[in-house]
Amino acid sequence: MYSEQSEHQGSHSHNAPHFSLFSADQINLTTIFVRVSGAPFQLATDHIRLFPDVTVTAIDPAYDGYLIITEPQRWDENYEISILNCEPRLLNQDEWLNTLYSDKPLGCHLSEVQTSFGVFAPRVSLVRLVLFDSPESENYSEFDMIRDENGVWELTFPQNLSGKAYGYRIIGKPHRSEWFNPDIIIADPYGKASTSMNTYHHSSRTLILENEFNWMGDTWVNHSQQELVIYEAHLRDMTAHSSSGCSAPGTYLGFVEENQRGGLPHLRKMGVNAVEFLPLMEFGNIELPYHKQADNGLMNTWNPYSRNHWGYMTSGFFAPENYYASEGNLNPGQRIGTSGKQVTELKQMIKTLHDNNIAVIMDVVYNHVSQYDNNALKLIDKKYYFRLDEFFNPLSESGCGNDFKTERPMARRLILDSIRHWMKEYHIDGFRFDLAQLIDKETCSQILHEARKINPNVFLVAEPWGGGYDPNGFADIGWASWNDQIRNGLKGYHPHDENKGFIFGRFFNHQDYFSLVRFIRGSLRQDGGPFHKTSQNVNYIESHDDHTLGDFIRLASGKIKPGQKIDDLEAHATLNEFELMLHKLAATLLFAAQGNVLIAQGQEYGRSKVVAPTSVPDTHVGEIDHNTYEKDNDTNYINYDLMALNEELVDYYRELIALKKNFRVFTHCSTKDINFFPSLNTLALFFELEGYSFDEPNFFVAVNGNQRHPTECHLPDGLWEVVLTNGEKRDVVQGKISIHQSEALILMKID
Repeated sequence: MYSEQSEHQGSHSHNAPHFSLFSADQINLTTIFVRVSGAPFQLATDHIRLFPDVTVTAIDPAYDGYLIITEPQRWDENYEISILNCEPRLLNQDEWLNTLYSDKPLGCHLSEVQTSFGVFAPRVSLVRLVLFDSPESENYSEFDMIRDENGVWELTFPQNLSGKAYGYRIIGKPHRSEWFNPDIIIADPYGKASTSMNTYHHSSRTLILENEFNWMGDTWVNHSQQELVIYEAHLRDMTAHSSSGCSAPGTYLGFVEENQRGGLPHLRKMGVNAVEFLPLMEFGNIELPYHKQADNGLMNTWNPYSRNHWGYMTSGFFAPENYYASEGNLNPGQRIGTSGKQVTELKQMIKTLHDNNIAVIMDVVYNHVSQYDNNALKLIDKKYYFRLDEFFNPLSESGCGNDFKTERPMARRLILDSIRHWMKEYHIDGFRFDLAQLIDKETCSQILHEARKINPNVFLVAEPWGGGYDPNGFADIGWASWNDQIRNGLKGYHPHDENKGFIFGRFFNHQDYFSLVRFIRGSLRQDGGPFHKTSQNVNYIESHDDHTLGDFIRLASGKIKPGQKIDDLEAHATLNEFELMLHKLAATLLFAAQGNVLIAQGQEYGRSKVVAPTSVPDTHVGEIDHNTYEKDNDTNYINYDLMALNEELVDYYRELIALKKNFRVFTHCSTKDINFFPSLNTLALFFELEGYSFDEPNFFVAVNGNQRHPTECHLPDGLWEVVLTNGEKRDVVQGKISIHQSEALILMKID
């Protein structure tokens, strides 16, 4: 290639000035736009070479470059262009790829008399449909599909193929680090259910299923979007420990089983009105073998468990996770999900939660996929679907590899179709978007627009970071966000002295008394916060990420040293008087602040994540762990025997939840309805919440974050009943009241 190019350049060297080729963009399959620099020069068609060879038919000068017209280029080629003495440059295909769009049905669609298939794969040479006799069978037939003018490959059979399984064989031309492996049969990226192998490849087939579930009139649970009390839960963790008493631990149906201590009965006991599940979409459960090089060249040096327990490695954007079905397991090399029960059992779980007036929010991961599995989108076209550097390597602003290129038209459509699917087919009430800052804002805006067409009350909440931090931007387009500002203000960012927060008697990172005022008023934009209205605010102090609040307090108070081995788990788990005060102080402010509330599983009893002994050679067994994404064991499972040791804190959370749900002053107060009372103690906060209506009482909240000195405050006129306190028991008070160190009180006006 390059020797021919040199000869071609040499024939023009006597009259061609030296200039640079800045950029070369493929506009469509017959048009290229180039930008050059150097002395003005009239290009001719014979000055230009495309590799592989395509004839140039015309050149038109443009404002800042040239339009080069060619004979039709191939869909499946990566062309390089050379102009005179310039170095060859690979054509940038973004412009062309961004013009491709289709509204045609994708995935598999059944009727009584036919089955049709569609997959978007514009840059491949051929797609073959691989049709298996059954989900378990190794017998299959292959059929060539036909590509339309927008890159959709289609095939229709004149019969109903329900009960079979299928996949795609992708044939293409490799270029640089791009590759297409026709030996791998991939699942349909629009597949609504799959069967997968328990290996890190997660080799999957797509099931062809009839939709036979009877919802019996079920629809969405439309709680007010500023009255949500959300319980963040990992589905398996809530029932997998033997103390739960669940007969089907770790499953969809087990979660809603009656006569147990975990799952739905525990949510009812706490009184929450929404549950936010960590990912339920099909994900890569298994990572690379530890300290062994995989066939993709990677070596796992970080995860001795070789598991992904939390689920933030999506494999299928439309399919429910197989592991949580009644037949699910992770037995090495076994195929799971062949029955399709994962579909009906997830729907049954959601319906049962709805029957108990509990909304279901699903944590979704659209910003990246797994690095290790045979993910369909990676194997169809990584240039189209993923953000790449100049060397075709995937970008990793997510920290997880393979950042999804959400701004591509058909990638955006996939996300929108996925949201619609989960709302219509599974009656999902809302979504929490992992690392949402990695999803382009136009896609986010369209998500809200399309979701509200289905359910105007749909709840969308962003984790407002990932390659940036922008809770304000999400509020501007109508989304809610996790409020990490109140988390850091109350707890701190790290259990070191300089990073502790208010409950430890200090302010975090230049925050002050007025930060507390802003938090209580809902972190609104008018006060310097990110939100336009309190319904956009999800206050929290603990989530699945990082240390639990319980462990943060244990470390920050010096009860436990970093790296210390825990010998007596019960003694370690039991909260002492000081810990209990700090937990209640934090919880009081969290629930007294305007906005929605999220608590993490186990937060209500001061849970500790202590690395549990297993067969895995983990040198940190017995230590506190802050990042337990890989541990499908007692480290993460909720231990209800340990919960019983701290029943006093559990009851305190139950009472706070009841106040939040039963009195609208804790959810609907405007800034003029919240009256702050002065104090000489900058670590004390006193405020009155005026009754939302004539038949609702006023409440008064008094907290003292100072760990050394008591304080006092004057109450508004009238008699006040102490309804909650983390300190000295008091009944009815009036006039002036003393507030002890680290004390919190909630009082209700009774006269």
